[in-house]
Parts: sequence; C-alpha cells; structure tokens
Amino acid sequence: MTVSSEQELSIIAFLRALRETIISAFEQFEPSKRFEKTPWNYQKGTGGGEIGLLRGDVFEKAGVNFSAIHGDQFPMQDGSGPFFATGVSLITHLHNPHAPTVHMNIRYIRTAEKTWLGGGYDLTPMGYPYDEDTKHFHAVAKHTLDQIDPAIYPQFSQNARDYFYIPHRKKERGVGGIFFDHYATGHFEQDLKLWKGVGLTFLDAILPIYQRRVQTPFGSEERQKQLEMRAHYVEYNLMYDRGTKFGFQSGGNPDAILCSMPPLVRW
Repeated sequence: MTVSSEQELSIIAFLRALRETIISAFEQFEPSKRFEKTPWNYQKGTGGGEIGLLRGDVFEKAGVNFSAIHGDQFPMQDGSGPFFATGVSLITHLHNPHAPTVHMNIRYIRTAEKTWLGGGYDLTPMGYPYDEDTKHFHAVAKHTLDQIDPAIYPQFSQNARDYFYIPHRKKERGVGGIFFDHYATGHFEQDLKLWKGVGLTFLDAILPIYQRRVQTPFGSEERQKQLEMRAHYVEYNLMYDRGTKFGFQSGGNPDAILCSMPPLVRW
C-alpha cells in the first residue's frame, strides 16, 4: 500500500513543513546548537523517516521526528492488511527542572478498512508545576478546538487524562492536554482542519512557558526531583503508551521509537 492520492502527498508536505517550523523554534533557544538529522529506512515495507535530535544547553534532549511508512500487515487490532502511516512526533527534556517536558504527535493512518487521524499534545512538569503554565497550555488547546466545535475540547481533554494515566502510580503522567485517536467523523476536510490546527498551535501552547521557565534558578535538590519524575515518564512510555507499542510491532526504527526517553533518570 503506497501513497494513494494528492491529498496524502499534501498531508506529508504539511507534516514536513510543520516539523521544520518546530525545529527552527526550538533552535532559537540554542544559539550554538542545531538538530542532528538521521534518516532511516523502513525494513518491513517501504518508506522510512528522519530522527531530529538536539542536545543543547537549554534542551538536555529534544527529539522531533517524521515518518511515512507502508507495510503489508497493520500490527494493531484496529486494522488488518496493508497500511500507510505518517506523522510527526516530538518530545523535550530540558535541563531546568522548572521547564516542563512536552509531547506532541499528529498522525494519519490508512488501512484496507478505514482511514483515521490522531494526535494531541500534553504537558508534564518534572516536579514543579505552575498553575499559569497549565492554564495557558489548556487555553490554547481549547481555543483551537472551539473553532471547530465547543464540544470537542472537553472530550479530548478527558481523553488525555485517561490515556496518560499511570495505573501503578495511581496518577496522571502530567497536567494533561488533549488526545484523540481513530478520529473520523465522516467529514474528512473538517477533521483534517482540526488535526492541522492541533499541529499548528502547538508552539503557541509551549513557547511562552519555556520563555518564562528556562532561566529560573535551580539547585541540586530540584535536579534530583526532576530525575525522579522522569522515571515515571519512562515507566509510562515503556509499559502503556500505544505509540511505543505500535512502533515496535510495526518494525519501526528503535532509535526513533525510544527518542522519547530522557537522557538521565533516577529511581
């Protein structure tokens, strides 16, 4: 199964452009550092992707990845036979404990039976949450979704609370955000508008928070607390995250799949 239409080519072009915009915005915090880009080929089919990795003075680690793959057998229960999947996924882990981790992903998947959109973004303070940051992050998400339908934000926000829950810790991974999957209302152009809106407003949600927090003074105790909270992040991603499972089950690139792992953690 390959790219089947001009529409899918347009989706790929949108994702590539969005990724470059985000990379450029993150690099503004790092005057002397740039993302290292590593292409990879999909071994179980055709296509592949590119890892974008930054290790800098503000971003201890940031990954902004793109992929577009075609395979013969969809690896999850929600489809079968040939599939096409493309998306952008990113994660940040900052040096400063007061600057939260953020995750964003938007994806398009087509199987033999159906086509759907998914994605979202969520915020994870590493031991030092700020109410104004949480309110801002959610306000951007709500404004974005309200332009489509005011009923969507409450649903997607609850989805995030449910999805990013760590059962063995009995807590949410962070302070939430929005999450959606298998999104297909029967009105694809409207669905695509929502999906693109999530991607395009991500920087509006996170950049003001980083501009406020990356210069906050911190000490060794705060750093140790950050590393302990990162451990919870690792536990969730390895044990529960469906995107991680999809990546491994589909035969994706392990370095790209595990790009979400923080560089240092403490248990």
